[in-house]
Amino acid sequence: MAAALRRILLALVLLGAGGLTLDLLLLEHFESAWQWTPLVLLAGVLAAAAVLVRHPTARAVRLFRAVMLLCVAAGLVGLYLHYRGNVEFELEREPLRRGVALFWEAIRGATPALAPASLSQLGLLGLAYTFRHPALRPPPSVRPPGADGNPTETA
Repeated sequence: MAAALRRILLALVLLGAGGLTLDLLLLEHFESAWQWTPLVLLAGVLAAAAVLVRHPTARAVRLFRAVMLLCVAAGLVGLYLHYRGNVEFELEREPLRRGVALFWEAIRGATPALAPASLSQLGLLGLAYTFRHPALRPPPSVRPPGADGNPTETA
């Protein structure tokens, strides 16, 4: 059951990474270095997932986990950048706008302010995939007694 769920999670990460990549390419999201960041990161997601599928080792899981953490961070940075850009645009249009009115216009602005959260969501999904991954468990000869969840008998 856990293995099937793990495969589904990885398939969702791959599907999401492919979809986000296509979306960003169609939007021509490569005008600046900041805009290239999610594209490069998504290529890293696809590469790390391919390595993981081919060689499900502890090293591959850790690499995948690191890329997923970068996705979460990049999504948060993207939220900030999109929102900040929208605030600047709104202040150019109406310099006296402040408070909730400015927030509301910026969050609904020309640049989709919440779109980068999808990269963070993808990262969280990938981190869920790595949770208690079997490749991260030490070999049975190294595990302390009872580490597998089964109580040991005492004499």
